[in-house]
Amino acid sequence: MNTNNPLFSEFENISSKQWKQQIQYELKGEDYNNTLVWESPEGIKVKPFYHKDDLETKFQSITPNNPFSIVQNIFVHDVKLSNLRAIDTLNRGAESIRFTIEKDSISIEDLMQNLPTEKVAYYFHLPFISVDFATIIQNYAKKNKINCTILLDPIGQLTKDGNWFESLDKDFEKLNSISTNSTALEGVVTVNASTYQNAGATMVQQLAYTLAHVNEYFNRLTSISQPITIEISVGTNYFFEIAKLRALRTLFATLAKEYDHNLDCVIIATPTKRNKTIYDYNINMLRTTTECMSAILGGANAVANLPYDALYHKDNEFGDRIARNQLLILKHESFFDKVNNPADGTYYIESLTEQLTEKALTLFKEIEANGGFITQLIEGTIQRKIGESAKKEQDLMDSGKEVLLGTNKYPNKNDRMKNDLELYPFLKQNPRKTLITPIIEKRLAVKLEQERLSQEK
Repeated sequence: MNTNNPLFSEFENISSKQWKQQIQYELKGEDYNNTLVWESPEGIKVKPFYHKDDLETKFQSITPNNPFSIVQNIFVHDVKLSNLRAIDTLNRGAESIRFTIEKDSISIEDLMQNLPTEKVAYYFHLPFISVDFATIIQNYAKKNKINCTILLDPIGQLTKDGNWFESLDKDFEKLNSISTNSTALEGVVTVNASTYQNAGATMVQQLAYTLAHVNEYFNRLTSISQPITIEISVGTNYFFEIAKLRALRTLFATLAKEYDHNLDCVIIATPTKRNKTIYDYNINMLRTTTECMSAILGGANAVANLPYDALYHKDNEFGDRIARNQLLILKHESFFDKVNNPADGTYYIESLTEQLTEKALTLFKEIEANGGFITQLIEGTIQRKIGESAKKEQDLMDSGKEVLLGTNKYPNKNDRMKNDLELYPFLKQNPRKTLITPIIEKRLAVKLEQERLSQEK
């Protein structure tokens, strides 16, 4: 055999048209489109096979070459305990820490005591905006030469809470000050796009709203000299979610180019809460595993897994360890970090990426033509559109056409959860005056779970 010839070179190329003709013949009179082609909620027609003839443009590498980082989320209530927990999780395989700090009285020196300064990325999620506190973090990062990012998102605060931290003008004034003077930080400006997915937006909506969200920062800030961080949730539609992240990176690069911003975005991915359940909760591990796989193959820079019991248990060592080990297995036993850009050139994923990109760009242009993202939030348009999409998905769930194993299909009637709920797993009502209607995150299983809980003895 001539080893210089490509493998299978003796077989002639078969065109997409020839494959389709053969399939049509095998169908024996059944209609090809009605039988084998299905349409996603995004309006994308999914075919039974994909061919290089389907790609309008030659594929280009999209995803970053650096392996993904395993992120541990830590909510800082007790500084000493949070510090010890960070040290422990890094020793157990975590590679990055995302601290959530709710008070500006927290001591960064105490929180970071004895934590490694090399080869670890630290993210500080701040649900408040303070120039002074950001300066403390900046000075600590500069003094200790650590990889440090502040996660600040005033627009994300508006979407989730219904109000700004203070006001539109004050929030952007402070964010601009922090961003301009944060030379020792890896980034400050953040877009929390997880809200859109968890509230029920379609993938096209998620991408378009994220892009419009980013565009508001490009328009309103004097300069953005560090990478923008995008926090995103990943759902269970495996190949579509891979394509979603790839489309996001493409869309961001296209928009950033218009503002002469030459830095790639940093994507932190987390499994969605929307399809998670409190009954048959071990299935959550299966869901989060495939969702983390999508995030990695889609090119997320960092992945923070969701513990299987996050809905109903307080933070606990066992849940965190299982979640972290899922990522460790994917990285060190399944070798998901050893192949660069594994999805590149896959005709199906390339086609999905192309279609999601085009549809999201069209919707983004509509948003901009109608005043921009903040304007449409104030008018309630974004909330209404997400609500419509969420209702369609909920109707599919309620009718059994969308399946959640253990919940609306093959439920274990012997499951009892009433006495195991450390956390309230449903939406808490908090009537108050808001500038806009918040975008409400809601899980698909809520209705069935509430019914089952009420019937438990």
